Amino acid sequence: MEAALGLMRRIPPKHSVTALSALVSLLPNHSSDLLSQVDQPLQVLCDSESGKEFILCEYNRDADSYRSPWSNKYHPPLEDALLPSDELRKLEVEANEVFAIYRDQYYEGGISSVYLWEDNNEGFVACFLIKKDGARTAHGRRGYLQEGLWEAIHVIEVGPEDETTRYCLTSTVMLSLTTDKESSGTFNLSGSIRRQMTMDLPLADGHLCNMGKMIEEMEGKLRNSLDQVYFGKTKEMVCTLRPPSEVVMRLPNS
Repeated sequence: MEAALGLMRRIPPKHSVTALSALVSLLPNHSSDLLSQVDQPLQVLCDSESGKEFILCEYNRDADSYRSPWSNKYHPPLEDALLPSDELRKLEVEANEVFAIYRDQYYEGGISSVYLWEDNNEGFVACFLIKKDGARTAHGRRGYLQEGLWEAIHVIEVGPEDETTRYCLTSTVMLSLTTDKESSGTFNLSGSIRRQMTMDLPLADGHLCNMGKMIEEMEGKLRNSLDQVYFGKTKEMVCTLRPPSEVVMRLPNS
């Protein structure tokens, strides 16, 4: 099981579905653990009632149906499906509205969804999802990328309410991009990163404000890590193999 999880951490996100399917076939006894612990590329479905798109994941799934955060209905329809309580549903609606504003300000578009459900420890769990297709034919506004995808999954476990409440955040970002230009040629880069954070925060500002601050701080750290690990190391290797013309030492004519 540890070897399988280690392998999935090293698989490019665009190939994770194929690799996960193969591992489930090889390790049927660990299929539930693999499906629950491995983050897969996010899929999108349109809510026919509201006309808005929402993100599919394990956290809004019941059987083969997925719950829309906009209408609170499952697609396709499902009888006796799990639904959040009225109090959580009210918070979920507010969270989706606020997170959509956050998405537009930070990502300049894309698709976001927020799902809330009860926890067994007198608290609740929240899942914040963002999918941004940065290709020039999709949500990308600058047109630099042939293909580009940013997928963020933030799962927050919220403890019982008291003077201070404990928030446990687990964040995963999956990134893939491809350029295809005459000047630079074809270049492909993909990978994923996961981080965790735990904070005890007062309830004076409310759950939504506390969770929003944690997500904003975590996304800043993840972007910096991706910039240093993926882009920084790639730039270092490319410049080592093919130094820029201004730093190439020219040998004197003999």
